[in-house]
Amino acid sequence: MHRLTVKTGQRTEMLDVTDRVQNAVAKSSVKNGICCVFVPHTTAAVTINENADPDVPRDILMKLGKVIPPDTDYRHMEGNSDAHIKTSLVGSSETIILEDGKLVLGTWQSIFFCEFDGPRSRKLWVKVIGD
Repeated sequence: MHRLTVKTGQRTEMLDVTDRVQNAVAKSSVKNGICCVFVPHTTAAVTINENADPDVPRDILMKLGKVIPPDTDYRHMEGNSDAHIKTSLVGSSETIILEDGKLVLGTWQSIFFCEFDGPRSRKLWVKVIGD
């Protein structure tokens, strides 16, 4: 398993980690199989979405912020209940097919680390499994 560190700079942001995941795949020497990307945090997530237009991640964060605002009457005392809810909705893992040592993603797709309670130093785990 490859353990990556992701440093975030804002309370909410989506960082493209596709190249870092692809590098972990290359180090594994697995040519065909699957790659599991996992975020071991309760206030951060991972997703696959469009990266051709930077407005897409911005729109996702904007809409999540409107639907799940940070300043509602939550009972959780840490002040980050919205981050926990966003993480539950987005998810903590993604599985990507590997073919010829490459991540099989659509033309416009990238893997995004989603920060909902930053800035922080976070972990991103990559497990590569061969056929």
